[in-house]
Amino acid sequence: MEKDISMFGRAAEEVDLIGRHIEMLKVTRELQPIGIIRLSEALNIPRHKVRYSLRLLEKDGLIVATNEGAMVSELYEEFINGLPDRFDDLIGRINRIRQG
Repeated sequence: MEKDISMFGRAAEEVDLIGRHIEMLKVTRELQPIGIIRLSEALNIPRHKVRYSLRLLEKDGLIVATNEGAMVSELYEEFINGLPDRFDDLIGRINRIRQG
């Protein structure tokens, strides 16, 4: 397999990161409130990556930090329900570039 051109490597990393964030949201919803250690163990992801994702998800308003642990916000359902449209948009963009 040929070496990834850096722009495609970065794009693939971003897709993986989006996947991690979505999985983290779903597990948080199932096990909330949940702390970093438990979330790290549940997802088999290092704690520093859990912290980073939680920080971004909190910034986006999807996670709320409480004394007991992370919980999803009231935006969770709308975000999860909107995922198919978001993915369709990205796929459409990629297809337009491919045809370009």
